[in-house]
Amino acid sequence: MSTQEVAEKLVALCREGKHAEAYELYAKDAVSLEMPGMPNEVTEGLDNILQGFKQWMDGIQETHGGTVGDPVVAGNHFAVAMTSDVTFKDGNRMNMEEVALYQVQDGKIKKVSFHYDTSAMC
Repeated sequence: MSTQEVAEKLVALCREGKHAEAYELYAKDAVSLEMPGMPNEVTEGLDNILQGFKQWMDGIQETHGGTVGDPVVAGNHFAVAMTSDVTFKDGNRMNMEEVALYQVQDGKIKKVSFHYDTSAMC
């Protein structure tokens, strides 16, 4: 798949709430980067990325809303603006805005980095 096709497929799956299926677009040796100092700052390998996603989802008590913007594609990269509004099982509610930057290689997502205001995580 081209970068545009990967971007469109990822956005479509996320908008449908099929987040787990979206990971099928990742390479086995993909790397995921969170903001410096955040948990799971660097996660290497699809299995580890999936484990982190499961931990994130297991911690959520209720989802109040969220959005997935249209992808912006440039060469082998694309960016997507996203929002999420969730309450965690510990009772803390978080309303977050972020930009995810993806790198595509050989038709798969090779690297993703998430950019957000870390004060929203407190």
